[in-house]
Amino acid sequence: MADFYQHGIIATLQKMRCRPVEDLENELTEIAKKSKMVLLLPALVSEFDTPAVPKILAELKKVRYLDKIVLSLDRADQNQFKQVKQIMSEIPTEVKIVWHDGPRMNAFYKELRGNDFKLEIPGKGRSVWMALGYILADKNVDAIALHDTDIMNYSREMLARLVYPVMHPGLDYDFSKGYYARVNEKLYGRVTRLFYLPIINTLKRIVGYNPFLEYLGAFRYALSGEFAMLSTIARGIRISPTWGLEVSMLNEVYHRTSPNRICQVEIADNYEHKHQTLQRDNPGGGLNRMATDIAEALLRILSQDGMVLSESFFRTMFTSYIEESRLAIEKYNALSLLNGLTYDPHSEIEATEAFVCSLKNATAKFISDPVGIPMMSSWVRISAAIPEFQDRLREAVEADNSL
Repeated sequence: MADFYQHGIIATLQKMRCRPVEDLENELTEIAKKSKMVLLLPALVSEFDTPAVPKILAELKKVRYLDKIVLSLDRADQNQFKQVKQIMSEIPTEVKIVWHDGPRMNAFYKELRGNDFKLEIPGKGRSVWMALGYILADKNVDAIALHDTDIMNYSREMLARLVYPVMHPGLDYDFSKGYYARVNEKLYGRVTRLFYLPIINTLKRIVGYNPFLEYLGAFRYALSGEFAMLSTIARGIRISPTWGLEVSMLNEVYHRTSPNRICQVEIADNYEHKHQTLQRDNPGGGLNRMATDIAEALLRILSQDGMVLSESFFRTMFTSYIEESRLAIEKYNALSLLNGLTYDPHSEIEATEAFVCSLKNATAKFISDPVGIPMMSSWVRISAAIPEFQDRLREAVEADNSL
């Protein structure tokens, strides 16, 4: 059983008992009579060949409170798009697919670039951003949820618990962030455990009390890919095209609503998905790149907040991070021993050494270009620049889905 401890400046909604998912869904079905919820699923076409997707789709077939499911599909040719469309048609809920590699969507990307919107970097961030634009074209949508399509042990309870805080009329949350444990025979989540949390603690050491750092440190799994938010928030946020997507989104939400209206909710006892590799000799790939992008995002956010990042700041940051990561390894070693988990302190130390390199790479990139890769603009700005764009985007998605 989870504890009920409330720490930090955001509400933590733990999973304290095994409440039947049917109870949650019955409530959400009643709420859905007045409020429209859309689920956004970002996916590579290759993920439809994995064991995770059939499990997710089988669970989604039982969900009745969603107004629509939007699949944001990447790297699919026309035949693959049609195959995926056929697979998704088995879900009773209305499904629309945003086909990012189709000619209509490519024309929209070209138009946006022609209007000086920076969209050169493909990937999950850009796909999510464009799919949000399609969803928000419907002014009647009240809330949007997102989760990944590589969750091996997916249950529809995850979705119900994620959306409940932002949909229930008796609550007052604008944004809900999912969290969970990542453990089976050993601990996973190395970037969160050994990089993100230690670097947040490092920055707290250097800066002292800072409300934003307290906010970032309050999330139990800040790098999770599961969240739900009101459409009023979604219209105003910018999105990062890099692995810094989750941290940048937390920053955007922080500046657009009160922390009192942000919560994190435990959506599962455990969570299993594909694992990224960590290769010390490949700083541009896997977890190394993820850590670099996260660190870049953090440095730019702090700089935007007016913090002066000097050479002495960076020197202190490197050495303090090494100490914080060492302390983290000691804690996780104790946790693993107590619970009979396999734990290899040597490989954990090697991981933190690789993350030091990621931190140095991020610092060098920040110093050479403090602005860096620009965030993709909010849809409020897109609508101001090209007023009819979202209407045409919606028409194009409908046309693709009629193929």
